[in-house]
Amino acid sequence: MLTQRANHAVTVLRQILQATENYARAVTRQTGLTTSQLLVLQILDDFGASSAGSVSTRMGISQATMTSLIHKLEAKRMILRERGDTDRRQVWLSISDIGRATLSHAPEGLQAKFGERFAALEDWEQSLLIAGLERTASLLDAEGLEATPVLDVGRVES
Repeated sequence: MLTQRANHAVTVLRQILQATENYARAVTRQTGLTTSQLLVLQILDDFGASSAGSVSTRMGISQATMTSLIHKLEAKRMILRERGDTDRRQVWLSISDIGRATLSHAPEGLQAKFGERFAALEDWEQSLLIAGLERTASLLDAEGLEATPVLDVGRVES
């Protein structure tokens, strides 16, 4: 039987999960994309033409996952793929006009909102939150799980 405080902690965890799920559904409903696909478009829009490796590094995902995302976005004509001028092995990705239009209709990013609000906190408060989240992961035996810095539900390569 959980204590009242433990019940409250689990309730707060569930609220975080629901916020992430609600955002993922809103993204899919408004854009037809997963949050990971949307993040690829946002990175390409922010940084311009980039290699798949640099985008996957920014997202914290594997090259194999990135390849899957590229194929899906290319099939939807959201991104363009071009070979490098000097090194034909190099592939550059850029956002297409269709991708830019889709991005303009996307809901405000949950990750961006969190990042802005987190950055506005005092250093001690940021450290306290990180410590609390790390301890929570430990309580759930989740500290060893591989995770990316992407607020998403389900499989990243979707």
